[in-house]
Amino acid sequence: MIIPETYFTVEEQLMLFLYSCLCGAAAGVLYDVFRTLRIILPHNMALVIIEDIIFFLICSLSIISFTSVMARGEFRFYYIIGGVTGFILYFFTLGNIVIKIIRHLFKIIYLPLKVIFAPIRALYVLMCEKVIVKFVGFSKNAIKLCKNLKTPLIERGEMLYNKKTNTKRKNVKCVGKKIKNKEQKRKSV
Repeated sequence: MIIPETYFTVEEQLMLFLYSCLCGAAAGVLYDVFRTLRIILPHNMALVIIEDIIFFLICSLSIISFTSVMARGEFRFYYIIGGVTGFILYFFTLGNIVIKIIRHLFKIIYLPLKVIFAPIRALYVLMCEKVIVKFVGFSKNAIKLCKNLKTPLIERGEMLYNKKTNTKRKNVKCVGKKIKNKEQKRKSV
């Protein structure tokens, strides 16, 4: 009977640690991709949070994949330590150099592109101003409509039962007169 090997030798553990360091460096390259996106396209906090969540999900999946492919499905804590070590080494050595180069290249490329796209940007700003004015007008009308909806029907003068001339029928009492009488009584008290 052949018993499968259930433990790693010291050399295998060292190789797994080094491979996890390489995976951490690859995660550093992925993080530089996200940093490059942030340099090129300014982000608000919500997009940064979404990008960070995506980054951590990819890192988690890479740890799971590394464990199942390289380590026969046996998870060890030193995989995480190796990944973090590789990420930190890349981030503070090559990562800083790469990002400085990307920022410098972006500054060089950005100025001509800014001049080329200035008319398109001006047209976009003009269109946004026109659209915002329309939406502000719509919102003011909507607010007026909401205020009108909050007033009781009996206070609206255009309603049929509020008209004081609707006393032709004998069995209908004029509601408007009752309200005025009640208001006069409250004022006198």
